[in-house]
Amino acid sequence: MKMMMKSAVAIILVILSMAAAGEAIWLTVPPSGTKCVSEEIQNNVVVLGDYVVVADDHSLSPTISVKVTSPYGNNLHHGENATHGQFAFTTHEAGNYLACFWVDGSNSGGGDVSVNLDWKTGIAAKDWESVARKEKIEGIELELRKLEGAVEAIHENLLYLKSREAEMRDVSEKTNARVAWFGMMSVAVCIAVSALQLWHLQRFFQKKKLI
Repeated sequence: MKMMMKSAVAIILVILSMAAAGEAIWLTVPPSGTKCVSEEIQNNVVVLGDYVVVADDHSLSPTISVKVTSPYGNNLHHGENATHGQFAFTTHEAGNYLACFWVDGSNSGGGDVSVNLDWKTGIAAKDWESVARKEKIEGIELELRKLEGAVEAIHENLLYLKSREAEMRDVSEKTNARVAWFGMMSVAVCIAVSALQLWHLQRFFQKKKLI
């Protein structure tokens, strides 16, 4: 029985690790330029981000500026002269969310700046410790609750992908219809031009009394 419980917990942890969207990203920001990362996120998803400047030596860390924008260009987070910080928001638009980093002007004369970004979305961004304390659950029950959240997240993601596939199919069908219409119009124009040329040549030869 204990072996079965351990196996079940192991399977749950594997599924959670596959379903949870969260990863730490290392960025090398040039002294005069911008480095951006983006992720396609659906609507109504919690996003958490922590960033910190990592100095190559033990000297004073350079400062950076950060800007996070939504797919429609709405400003979700903006920071200046920062060595570390965090942002949190719930998405209200589906699409690519962009986080851009650049070195502040006072540090532009130095070299590249290393930034560690911990970007979490969906179930990975949920505070499970607070949930466990609030609902007084622990152990296998907490892992099952995480698994339930992961399954819901996967289901919502599949529905989102299905809707995107339907949108892409509609665009493809409209494009094919327009291409077919353009092809028919091109053939019609070619036939009309050929007929006009033939009529013009016939009149030309008649005037010259060649036919």
